[in-house]
This record gives sequence, structure tokens and C-alpha cells, in this order.
Amino acid sequence: MRFTLTYRGPLPANGSVRDKQDIRRQLHPQLKHLFTYPPLIHRVNTMLDEVQTLRPCIVERLNAFRFAPLVSSKYEMIATIELLFLRPEPPGRVITQGGDIDNRLKTLFDALRMPRVDSELPKGDIPQSGEDPFFCLLQDDALITGIDVKTDVLLDPTAQPSDAHLFIRVQTDLVNATFNNMGL
Repeated sequence: MRFTLTYRGPLPANGSVRDKQDIRRQLHPQLKHLFTYPPLIHRVNTMLDEVQTLRPCIVERLNAFRFAPLVSSKYEMIATIELLFLRPEPPGRVITQGGDIDNRLKTLFDALRMPRVDSELPKGDIPQSGEDPFFCLLQDDALITGIDVKTDVLLDPTAQPSDAHLFIRVQTDLVNATFNNMGL
């Protein structure tokens, strides 16, 4: 599969647990909507059903959340990412007012994956309306096998130094073709 996610908002270096969850919340409806298109629309029932045994269920529970990571080892999937990173600064600056780019990207990659432990969720956070299951891109960021990052100027005079506008182009691939992931 190949698709593009977008994010617009703060992308701080060394982002907090809350920052990462806010990014997930902006990506969740896009990923949820992706399941209304082929080939996922034909698999949504089995991929999200924790009771059926025909194929693995991608849903994983953590606290009050039921996370549904699209790219999952359960389906032997990996992802490559092409990122267009717009930021409110002149091109060519690696260390910026909004923070150095590698730590900002670490915040993004942490937000693309589902949290692994309680401490990776904001204290007291619960699913909001329409967030059950809570869709995220990755079960684990180790499933990213390639990254291409291009930066450019965000031409928004109202943007804060840590703001970013991201176009996240995702290509998913299968590690091994099996009955479970046939057609994905």
C-alpha cells in the first residue's frame, strides 16, 4: 500500500508524552479512514476482531486504549517513509529555533508507533469519541526500514518556531507473503 498522512502543528525536539499523543490524535482519523479503502476495507473485520481466529488481530490493549497499528509484525509488514518537513525557517539549518532536526524526527517516529508501556501515555488519558480502536501507523518504529527526509520553508507568518507541516508518504511492504497477509 502507498498513502500519505499529513500533520500540522507543534513538533518539538524531545517531545513529551503529551506531544506524541497529540500527534497520534491528529493522525488517527486519517488512518481510520484508510480502512474504508481497498485493500483494508476487505480486511477490517478480521484485522480488528479480537474474537475471530481466522487471521491475527492487530488490536493491542494498553490501559483504557485499544490500539490498532496498521504496520504490524502480526502481518509481517514493514514501512518506508518519505517525509516532506516544512518548518518556519530558512532552508539549510539543521540546528534550528524549533530544535535540532534529529530530535524533532525522534518525536515524530515515537508518535507514529503505538505506546508500549503506561508511561508512554499521558497520565489519566482515555480514548475520546471515535478512538476505539485508536489507529496508529506502527506497532513498533523498528518496522521502519527506510527513511527519506526533505525539509523546506513553511511559508506561514503566524507559525511558531516548533511548528511543522509534514507530508508523510508511507509505503508498506510484506516481509513474507502468507495466507494472513495475502492481498495487503
